[in-house]
Amino acid sequence: MPIHPTAIIDKAAEIEPSAEVGPYVVIEGPVRVEADVKIYAHAYLCGPTRIGERCEIHMGAVVGHAPQDFAFTGERSYCEIGPETVVREYATVHRGTIPESKTVVGAHCLLAATSHVAHNCVVGDRAILMNGVLLAGHVHVGPRAFLSGGAGFHQFVRVGELVMVSGGAQISSDLPPFLMVYGRNQVSGINRVGVLRAEMPREDIEEVRQAYKILYRSGKPLSLSIARLDETLVTPAGRRMVDFLKADRKRPLLRPRLARGGSPPE
Repeated sequence: MPIHPTAIIDKAAEIEPSAEVGPYVVIEGPVRVEADVKIYAHAYLCGPTRIGERCEIHMGAVVGHAPQDFAFTGERSYCEIGPETVVREYATVHRGTIPESKTVVGAHCLLAATSHVAHNCVVGDRAILMNGVLLAGHVHVGPRAFLSGGAGFHQFVRVGELVMVSGGAQISSDLPPFLMVYGRNQVSGINRVGVLRAEMPREDIEEVRQAYKILYRSGKPLSLSIARLDETLVTPAGRRMVDFLKADRKRPLLRPRLARGGSPPE
């Protein structure tokens, strides 16, 4: 039964015939549901929103609702969920807060139960947000990042690709790609398992290792370390790391842990 008779669907919604809509689902406004999507009981979708092909929206999830922002006054904004992404029970994804802006979740992502993606976030392809992960507004999460349960992220934070964040972490700094991070903005090394599973070439992995040592073990100021990396890194992964480090930002970069009695790096 593609659309359950108890579902409430706005006339402005567009639903592909192959999509399944479960009991007591509410679809409000201009929501586009692509082919082979499955929407489970009691989910709520609000537009303007697009749900990509073969997504799963589980029980009680809320996708495309208005942002939790006191500055929002009802302007038109958007939400997009990429193909084959799974939104589990009671997860929430809100529309943009700036007029004509978007919240975007990429393809093949997992938003586990009770996770939250706030307004104007961008979540890259194959990223995983485990149970209770909280993204404040304007957070950017890179492809294949793994955010463990209960981790919280300050607004405007950038999370690089293939970053692994431990459970319960509190993140208020930008996290360069390929790192493992825990606690409050603490780095513990590179995400070795993640880069191997991603089948990153050996030479790229070696450059990532060297970049980590220069950034977080050399004792040099971050500005000097970044300049050195810009001069020496040549592999695709290395250059992506440099691009992340040099990009404009609204939050500070993750800093090295200070030695006892040491002074902060620049």
